Amino acid sequence: MNTTKNQPYRPQTLAVRCGQHRTAEGEHSEALFLTSSFVFESAQQAAARFADEEPGNIYSRFANPTVSVFQERLAALEGAESCVATASGMAAILSLALTVLSAGDHVILSNALFGSTITIFRQILVRFGITFDVVSQTSTAAWRAAVKSNTKLLFAESPSNPLTEIADLAALAQIAHSAGALLAVDNTFCTPILQQPLQLGADVVIHSATKFLDGQGRCLGGAVLGSQELVGESVFKVLRNSGPCMSPFNAWVFIKGLETLTVRLQAACANALKLAQWLEQHPGVARVYYPGLQSHPQYALAGRQQSGAGSMLSFDIHGGKAVAWRLLNSLKLLSLTANLGDTKTTITHPSSTTHARWSEEDRQAAGIGQSLLRISLGLEDQLDLREDLDAGFQAAIG
Repeated sequence: MNTTKNQPYRPQTLAVRCGQHRTAEGEHSEALFLTSSFVFESAQQAAARFADEEPGNIYSRFANPTVSVFQERLAALEGAESCVATASGMAAILSLALTVLSAGDHVILSNALFGSTITIFRQILVRFGITFDVVSQTSTAAWRAAVKSNTKLLFAESPSNPLTEIADLAALAQIAHSAGALLAVDNTFCTPILQQPLQLGADVVIHSATKFLDGQGRCLGGAVLGSQELVGESVFKVLRNSGPCMSPFNAWVFIKGLETLTVRLQAACANALKLAQWLEQHPGVARVYYPGLQSHPQYALAGRQQSGAGSMLSFDIHGGKAVAWRLLNSLKLLSLTANLGDTKTTITHPSSTTHARWSEEDRQAAGIGQSLLRISLGLEDQLDLREDLDAGFQAAIG
């Protein structure tokens, strides 16, 4: 039984109900199918399924009922025709690249992409004859100028990690489509609750389900979303044959995470805005990066294409790396970890963690200095977070 089939439910209802197909046992919670393979009723049925003449499960590398629930639910939230779940966010990006790119193709990347995303192109895909240019996330003119006759893909992450820069997704979609290329958007920070890139013209949405979709830092996973032809057929074919699949157990965890995604994000966004406003007035802070602040360069754009500013923020502390590290080492409540999207507030020093493999020149060009700290707001009491940070400031700066 599919509890939401053909029903025009709203996002929060879809996040709780969509995609569930109850078994004969009548379970209320989604079933967890921990099995590598599935039994056929006859040799004829086995042959028909392997020949794609009959739908049905064959092998959990590419078809599992629990994973299917997650895929259907996330696709409904993003407004996508199809979703393919992967073992991680990076596996999702690589699967997309293996699907749409060939030797001799050119890609345009935002300079604000997650460090490992650019590394895939810089150190791996370049060995197979794929070239790329890196441009400013926020300059549509730079994106347009970088287009070549062999450009096949534009890739942006909005808001960006860690500076929360906002890309004009509608403008990038127009640039991509005018060149006969695709626009892919990493929507990990906003999730479909706050932003739907496909509705703004993007062709593909990427998720690291590890982050907000899980919401409690438990499992690794990713997803590629888009049209049935591109994702449901072409990306699926890559996943089926190369194997970066999501485990059924992780999919089940993400299903439960989706059920609380809306309320978690709403609370975390409220926390983030309050903390950003407090940090902006703190004498130890040089600058705060948060799309919900009017001081943010893309404040108006964020308001147009997002329904909320998100729960990620960054700030520059007065002083360099030594001062930033002293603050981190003095914290008692905030978790010092590079992961994000958790109910527990996390903090990290991007230049020595998430972007450590970048050259200093590349970090400086992207605005990621040694004084920058990134926070992913969770659900703790706001005053406790402020008190912990204030004590850290006092220990770091005096």
